[in-house]
Amino acid sequence: MILPIYVYGQPVLRKVAEDITPDYPNLKELIANMFETMVHADGVGLAAPQIGLPIRVVTITLDPLSEDYPEFKDFNKAYINPHILEVGGEEVSMEEGCLSLPGIHETVKRGDKIRVKYMDENFVEYEEVVEGYLARVMQHEFDHLDGKMFIDHISPLRKQMIKGKLNTMLKGKARSSYKMKQVK
Repeated sequence: MILPIYVYGQPVLRKVAEDITPDYPNLKELIANMFETMVHADGVGLAAPQIGLPIRVVTITLDPLSEDYPEFKDFNKAYINPHILEVGGEEVSMEEGCLSLPGIHETVKRGDKIRVKYMDENFVEYEEVVEGYLARVMQHEFDHLDGKMFIDHISPLRKQMIKGKLNTMLKGKARSSYKMKQVK
């Protein structure tokens, strides 16, 4: 089922999400719905707060990029209770967008190497070092779980330049091709 994506201004996007336990109700269905919602909106990542749930669940698909990056073929993964333990490597600037900030794209600096801890859908725990584009996507999505958004990483000048677009969202007048839950 395609769920509405919560847009900038919704309080859940600024909350720190809670870890969940294996008895979380309908988790497999939730993850399936998150994948369907994300793909329908042409996203590569979706965090549970973006669909109104303050829990630490993220879905990532890099399969749409596999034509240019064959290593991402069939990459579809859910991350339960993920936490970034360390950010390192080189700081790399790259343009980012967000389903919760429709129409806004800004250049963000992030480390290109991270150490993460998470569980899969069966609550098997992993700790690994991730590099490159996946590390960027993880940092972007895991930020949502800590109440942060990519615009928190841009300069005050750039933030001032997009203020009009942000205010439009705060007034509940954002536009996108997917179903949204805006501020009333």
